Amino acid sequence: MEKTKNNKVIIIIIAAVAAVLLLAGGIFFLTKGKDAYLILKVFEVEGDALVTRLNTGDIVPYNNMVLESGDKVCLNTGKMTLQADEDKYIYLEEQTEMVLEASGTGENSKTTINLTKGAITNDIQNPLSGEASYEINTPNSTMSVRGTTYRVAVYEEDGVVYTKVSVFDGEVASALCKNDGSISDEASVAKGKEVIIYDDGTVTDYVSEPQDIDYSQLPQETIELLIQLTDDGIDVGAEKEELEQYLEPGPFTVTFTYNGTVFGTQEVERGKTASEPTLLPATSGSWNFDFTTPITKDTEIQWQ
Repeated sequence: MEKTKNNKVIIIIIAAVAAVLLLAGGIFFLTKGKDAYLILKVFEVEGDALVTRLNTGDIVPYNNMVLESGDKVCLNTGKMTLQADEDKYIYLEEQTEMVLEASGTGENSKTTINLTKGAITNDIQNPLSGEASYEINTPNSTMSVRGTTYRVAVYEEDGVVYTKVSVFDGEVASALCKNDGSISDEASVAKGKEVIIYDDGTVTDYVSEPQDIDYSQLPQETIELLIQLTDDGIDVGAEKEELEQYLEPGPFTVTFTYNGTVFGTQEVERGKTASEPTLLPATSGSWNFDFTTPITKDTEIQWQ
C-alpha cells in the first residue's frame, strides 16, 4: 500500500516537472520568436511630434519608443529619426506624415512606409537579404531598394501632387501608381540622379527622365543631414565642401513670442546659440526651447 502511494507521488512529481518544462519551453519559444522580429522604434525625437496608434490613440513619442505596424507618425516641427532593424534610419523633415507597416524577422523583414505628406531621407546602411524588402509608397508612386541613401518628398502645387525622388547613393526602382490602382512604368534612378512624378487627377507620369540632383533646391535640413552622414563616413554622392556651399550663411532671426505677440528678437550667426532673454514676459512659465541648440534657420521660441 505504501509502495503504491510512493508511486503516485513520483508520477505526480514527474507530471509537474514535465508541465514546468513544457511551459518553460513555450515561454522560450515565444520569447525567441518575439526577439527575432525586426526593430522598429523612435531613435531620436525633438520638437512637436505625434504617433497615432489603432485602439490606443495619440501618443507623444520619446527616444527609444517601440513602434508598431500600423502606427501613423507625424512631425510638425523639430527633428525625428526612426530606426528599422539595426541598420536602417529614416529621417523625417518638418510637416511630414506617414504610416508604417512592418513584419517578419531581421532576415526576412518587410518594411513599408506610406508617405502621404512631407519628406523623409532613408539611410539603408547594409544591403537587404534576399527575402527582405523596403518600400515607400506615395499617392502616385512606389519605390523599392536593396540598400541605399535617398530622399522622397511629397508635395502639392496648384492642385497637382508631386513625388520627388533624389538618390544620393545606390539605386532606387520607382514605378507609377495610377488612379485605377495599377502599377506601371518602372524607372531606375541611379546615384546622383533624381526624378519627379506628377498626378493631376487624370494623368500620372514622370515629368522627365532622371536628371542630376539640384542640391540648391534641397531644404537646409536635408543639406545639414547629408553633411552629418558624410562626417559619419557614409557616401552621399557629394563632398562635404560641395554641400556646405548650399547652406544659407545667416544671420538668422530668433523671435521670442508670448501669447501670440512678439516679445523680442535676436540675430544669430549660423551654428551659434540664442541667448535666453534677461527679462521675462511673465512670473511663471519658461521658454519652450533648448538654448544649447545651434541656430541654422529663422526660429520662433514660445513662452509656455
